[in-house]
Amino acid sequence: MTGTTTAEVLAELAALEDPRAREVNEKHGDDHGVNLGKLRALAKRLKTKQDLALELWATDDTAAKLLALLICRPKAFGRDDLDRMVREARTPKVHDWLVNYVVKKSPHAEELRLAWFADADPVVASAGWALTTERVAKKPEGLDLGGLLDVIEAKMKTAPDRLQWAMNHCLAQIGIEHAEHRARAIGIGERLEVLKDYPTPPNCTSPFAPVWIAEMVRRQDPARS
Repeated sequence: MTGTTTAEVLAELAALEDPRAREVNEKHGDDHGVNLGKLRALAKRLKTKQDLALELWATDDTAAKLLALLICRPKAFGRDDLDRMVREARTPKVHDWLVNYVVKKSPHAEELRLAWFADADPVVASAGWALTTERVAKKPEGLDLGGLLDVIEAKMKTAPDRLQWAMNHCLAQIGIEHAEHRARAIGIGERLEVLKDYPTPPNCTSPFAPVWIAEMVRRQDPARS
């Protein structure tokens, strides 16, 4: 069994390193070679350990940071802690897990959403957009959906990749969840053509917003298809 010291955990992560997994992960910008299923199994065994999570996050090891996000206590982080961490999360998977597994569960999520939304760093801004998409889907009250579509229409086409992806997700979510904005959301997607030619495996939904919106609406109401 793995101990609970940082050195022991790092040693086990090193033992889990798989060159084939690293090759696949590096194609997506993630510099680690640990199978995520095995990483989750390790996290399940360790259980919640906030102090260990902090030590693992402080390393330069991407797999260790991912493990930290699985064993941490999300509500234990202060607003400034999370702001610092999102700026340290430079690989896509660490960034995604930090936002989805930690920030979204934090009492500081809305304050950070507003702070990050227009941040000069496009990776940080993408976190703000991810939190906004969460609100579009689950708590849209108070959001200016038309204003969000204005920003998407003006800026998504030329946004850096990760920010563009986050804005596109928000566009699709508005179209999926809010029928009164659906036609405009589809129209923006059709005009901008962002991710129109994105390679999509069989039986998966294209991230091209008009196709994504149509498919999700069809699934919600098959009678309309």
